[in-house]
Amino acid sequence: MVRLMGRSWARSTRAPHRPPEPRGPQEDEPRHRPLRRLWSALSGRSVAGQVFVLQVVIVLLLVVSAVVALVLQVRHDSTVEAHSRSLSVAETFANSPGIVEALRSPDPTAVLQPRAEAARKATKVDFIVVMNTDGIRYTHPLPDRIGKKFVGDISPALAGRSITEDITGTIGPLVQAVVPVEAPDGSVVGIVSAGITTANVGGVAERQLPLLLAAAAAALALATAGTALVSRRLLRQTRGLGPYEMTRMYEHHDAVLHAVREGVVIISGEGRLVLANDEAHRLLDLPKDAEGRPLAELGLDPDMAGLLASGRVATDEVHLVGDRLLAVNQRPTDLKGGPSGSVATLRDSTELRALSGRAEVARERLKLLYDAGVDVGTSLDVTRTAEELAEVTVPRFADFVTVDLAEAVLSGEEPENVGRLRRTASSGIRDNAPLYPVGRQITFVATSPQARSLSTGESFIEPDLSKAAGWLAQDLERSAQVVAYGIHSLITVPLRVGPLVMGVVNFWRSEKPEPFDVEELTLAEELVARAAVSIDNARRYTREHTMAVTLQRSLLPRNLPEQTALDIAYRYLPAQAGVGGDWFDVLPLSGTRVAVVVGDVVGHGLHAAATMGRLRTAVHNFSALDLPPDELLGLLDELVGRIDQDEDAEDGGAAVTGATCLYAIYDPTSRTCTVARAGHPPPALVRPDGTVEFPEVPAGPPLGLGGLPFETVDLVLDEGSRLVLYTDGLVEDRERDIDVGLEMLRTALSGPDRSPEDTCRTVLDALLPARPSDDIALIVARTHALEADRIADWQVPADPAAVGEVRASVTRQLARWGLEEMAFATELILSELVTNAIRYGTGPIQVRMLRDRSLTCEVFDSSSTSPHLRYAAGTDEGGRGLFLVAQLSERWGTRYTAAGKVIWAEQSLPADAQP
Repeated sequence: MVRLMGRSWARSTRAPHRPPEPRGPQEDEPRHRPLRRLWSALSGRSVAGQVFVLQVVIVLLLVVSAVVALVLQVRHDSTVEAHSRSLSVAETFANSPGIVEALRSPDPTAVLQPRAEAARKATKVDFIVVMNTDGIRYTHPLPDRIGKKFVGDISPALAGRSITEDITGTIGPLVQAVVPVEAPDGSVVGIVSAGITTANVGGVAERQLPLLLAAAAAALALATAGTALVSRRLLRQTRGLGPYEMTRMYEHHDAVLHAVREGVVIISGEGRLVLANDEAHRLLDLPKDAEGRPLAELGLDPDMAGLLASGRVATDEVHLVGDRLLAVNQRPTDLKGGPSGSVATLRDSTELRALSGRAEVARERLKLLYDAGVDVGTSLDVTRTAEELAEVTVPRFADFVTVDLAEAVLSGEEPENVGRLRRTASSGIRDNAPLYPVGRQITFVATSPQARSLSTGESFIEPDLSKAAGWLAQDLERSAQVVAYGIHSLITVPLRVGPLVMGVVNFWRSEKPEPFDVEELTLAEELVARAAVSIDNARRYTREHTMAVTLQRSLLPRNLPEQTALDIAYRYLPAQAGVGGDWFDVLPLSGTRVAVVVGDVVGHGLHAAATMGRLRTAVHNFSALDLPPDELLGLLDELVGRIDQDEDAEDGGAAVTGATCLYAIYDPTSRTCTVARAGHPPPALVRPDGTVEFPEVPAGPPLGLGGLPFETVDLVLDEGSRLVLYTDGLVEDRERDIDVGLEMLRTALSGPDRSPEDTCRTVLDALLPARPSDDIALIVARTHALEADRIADWQVPADPAAVGEVRASVTRQLARWGLEEMAFATELILSELVTNAIRYGTGPIQVRMLRDRSLTCEVFDSSSTSPHLRYAAGTDEGGRGLFLVAQLSERWGTRYTAAGKVIWAEQSLPADAQP
């Protein structure tokens, strides 16, 4: 053993031996040695080569980044200059003397074209165009463009504002400025536009690019040469070894040195301790900073110190050190040219006598470790896991155990700073120990063993608490009470998984007079290491659960839209066991109608929450088409089917099968509610007199099955009725059948009239389980009817002459509503819609106006052909009607009915006319 360790240590101080490689006759020539060294430096197999490659890559990235940034900056400055130049030229020309008179002259082109061309050439812009307020050009660099429509937005200029914009015009992509020409009275009499093409804007950057690339190449070449020199120097220092070889050599040396059950001591020729492994520290009771100190300062037994200092050869010499009999072997290290000194091995012969007694103790400790593996981590709850650790170790290992965790761990996060902890669990043989109680926030002082464990990640023993100054400084009064209570020894172990430190576990002893020892410290570390994995798993689960809840809440509506048809109240409660896919929404539709939807994706976790968000987005998009409930559910069913197919195509994809939905549309003008459902529980209807019923709504298949149609039912609701929509988590769980839950819901809803908020509170108080196993979504909608005096309708014959009468009727109705200022726009909108229905639709034709939060104009006809907005050409006689409607209304659209279609347009009411 001595010879082996001596040779191993001697080799570790020199370069590792390698067999000579065969060389060619030319490789031994001196002139080829620099080339071989340079090639080794550039090789990626050595540390020097890897440093070289890394530095070259970094320099290359920096050079490329600098070139790209400079090119982008030059192009940005060119674009800014183009905007500034075109605007200044246009403003200067628009404010030049005589331009107003020229615009008002009989032939503006004859006067302005020469002036515009002269100014264009002088300012080096690509064009200066003067036009009238209709956008008809008076000037242009290309004479064939004069008299044609200007390409660009002139509406800001007509309002008296100047703008610049990037467009594609008749001469290509360009930057142009549009400036109004104002008369002395402030009216706009014309417009001036000046611009420069993109090709002229970007020329500066392209001219500077070759110079930039040349400078970048020179910088890269210089940096590469310098890096090669540094790598060559590093190659000589590391002797050509790669990272793996250097790491392996160190790990083998360290593993052999510290893993053997014999003490190993290396002494230099000057009598200083060069190295001592863990076993030598234990057997000789060496201080932690023993390495590098003379033997005389280590407090060794004189006989042992003399032997080690002599450096003589010793074979199995027995020496008494304290209460141990140590067998010592010693050999010099300079036998084969190594450094001067000696190496000694120490073996404790007294411990063989104690092995039989320790076997029983080892068996009990193994049993404790087994029980801890079974009993700790039975749940994914951080607090409960900490309590299980404390319970399993009392009293078998310690008399009292406390677990302190960082606040971030309790909420599922990784703690960035574990300075302040919360006592999470405590267990003991008695309940009156004067330790910090559970729930107490604790900040350990820097000298305490707990603070040292948290900062270093190591475990500590305090064999005698009455003499532990660092621990006593934590809380002088409480520490004195703990010592007086009889607690005399402490083991502190950090709760960590890898580099992550989550808290600290304290083991306290009071009954046994012996203090904790090193072997018990090892056992405590093993117990805490196993529990730390369970606590980290629980922490990760808490984090994932919190993330899923956050995702789910972000996907649900935060604020309900404004509308007057329904008074809405809702509740959403996620399951405690895991986040599900329940969702709801309220969607305003055209004609003062409102859609209420509730759905449920079966399952829990992030996938269910994400799928819920996809379905909710799809319902938003489909509702914009103003479809009946059965058609919307049909589209949603196809979407879920496609999602399932996409998920099946991926490995490990989870299907969405099991998603349900209920979609209802309430029309306050007729008090009709149209309902369809896809595998969802039926709605509850509470009449104004307090009676409750569950309407017979045909139950379609769950979403995603495909192949089966959905049906709707029309419910006529009295004003003040309450429509209650919910998910199955409210009426069904593991201990309650759905029929029982529906009857409990009927009972909770029965009785006197209540507000939607009170209804939600009453229902949850009656039906909410103590620990919900599924999400619960509940929405209560109280109906309102739109008063008759807010509705006006007329039958219109299919005769163009009837349009005038419609306009007159609309004007009179708006006057009765006090909306005279909206008469012009409304007459124009209805004129275009009615004319469109007479020309392209079929009778009968009906016009209806609704005054609610906005003014809605609707035109009914029997045709199923939907009009489309288009831009009319300059030679077209028509085709501008819907364009005018779109410009004058807030929004417009088409919805289909069983008898035909409705074209509608909404206008915002003045602020003083809002309900």
